Amino acid sequence: MPGNLLKNPNADEDFEHWMVIENGGDEWHIEEMSEPAFSDDSVTKYFCTSFEPCLKRQVIDLLENGYDPENLDFAQPAVTVTDWYSRQPDCGCIYKLSVALLDDKQDVIAEFSPDDVTLPDTDDCSWKQVTHTFTEYGPGLRFIFFEHGGQDTKYWKGWFGVRVTGSSVTIDV
Repeated sequence: MPGNLLKNPNADEDFEHWMVIENGGDEWHIEEMSEPAFSDDSVTKYFCTSFEPCLKRQVIDLLENGYDPENLDFAQPAVTVTDWYSRQPDCGCIYKLSVALLDDKQDVIAEFSPDDVTLPDTDDCSWKQVTHTFTEYGPGLRFIFFEHGGQDTKYWKGWFGVRVTGSSVTIDV
């Protein structure tokens, strides 16, 4: 079974595999990694949002990724979601994340949608991690919905909104 089920989590392939849901302001943008450095040296790029809401998503089809439906129903393996976010220098930002486990009709079985995070312009710009593990969610898991993004808090032209990279969805088999 594959490790990270999200494709192109670090902007290495531009926006390939991502469905842009909202593309506000100056639209989504990709930038080269800068200070502060990311915890994984292999991550060299990140996605950056603008002054109006920017959201992008992937819906992962577990059967297409080789998972057996009976095993998913019986074992209900842990599903772990991780995302990294940071603000741009000189501007605050808002970070949003929503993840859901879906059945074969793409109805929600379980979801993780934490409150939006607002990073003030006094924040140190360090990369912050959010992680959640789904367990004991019941039978029927067939898809995983992953959506994230945000915007800046000063409505500045350009790409001063939240930065995201290093996203992952893994299943503990």
